Amino acid sequence: MSSFLAAALQLTSTPDPEANLRAAEEQIELAARRGAELVGLPENFAFMGEDSQRLALAPELGERCSRFLVTMARRYQVVLLGGGFPVPAGEGQTFNRSELVGRDGQILARYDKIHLFDVDLPDGITYRESESVRRGQEPPPVVDVPGLCRVGLSICYDVRFPELYRHLVGAGAELLMIPAAFTAFTGKDHWQVLLQARAIENTAYVVAPAQTGLHYDRRQTHGHALVIDPWGTVLSDAGLVPGAAIAPIAIGHLERVRDQMPSLRHQQPALF
Repeated sequence: MSSFLAAALQLTSTPDPEANLRAAEEQIELAARRGAELVGLPENFAFMGEDSQRLALAPELGERCSRFLVTMARRYQVVLLGGGFPVPAGEGQTFNRSELVGRDGQILARYDKIHLFDVDLPDGITYRESESVRRGQEPPPVVDVPGLCRVGLSICYDVRFPELYRHLVGAGAELLMIPAAFTAFTGKDHWQVLLQARAIENTAYVVAPAQTGLHYDRRQTHGHALVIDPWGTVLSDAGLVPGAAIAPIAIGHLERVRDQMPSLRHQQPALF
């Protein structure tokens, strides 16, 4: 059965794309040297800043991020997820897009985030992602990555919508990628428990790259990039500094857990 190392990278991205991409490559290289074959970058890996600056940069930055992912995947011979970057969507908006790239540089899948973070938090910070980000129109894909496993894509706020992950597992996903820039305020209470819930209820691995620290003005993220197994056990936690959570993915273990806890086979038709 397939067994390999997966890395959930953790960054502190800023409004400076040049510095962000240098930091991303450094972590990709370190993960590859440690033997990781599947590597995930967090949401907003290339830019964390004001909406107006992101919109101005998007035409060039979207193409640059895609080229960067292709180059990094080839250079370090890893399957690489770019967890979220801006792509022009017209009418003063962008898509928040992730791309999964194979070792040969082939783009295996794209996903535009469908759940947008419009929230007023008790700490006084308001987020209105929908004002400048256009909702994706296609469900997240599942990709059969040769030699590894079947990977389902999602982004950050999606984690609060369990039906999305039921869709992914129903389409064959064995590993759920959940790259994020989770707020520090919500992350302290919700981040790990939500990820563990998605792993347990779907008996699937979760690989969750993350942003950490202070990015600009008051924007602070939670950190704790995680790799979680299908039983809900946290296999690796990146803590609060840039780095990586790296852990083995064993499909044989996943199949044993699904045999021991066959909840996916016990699903009933919707009653309400």
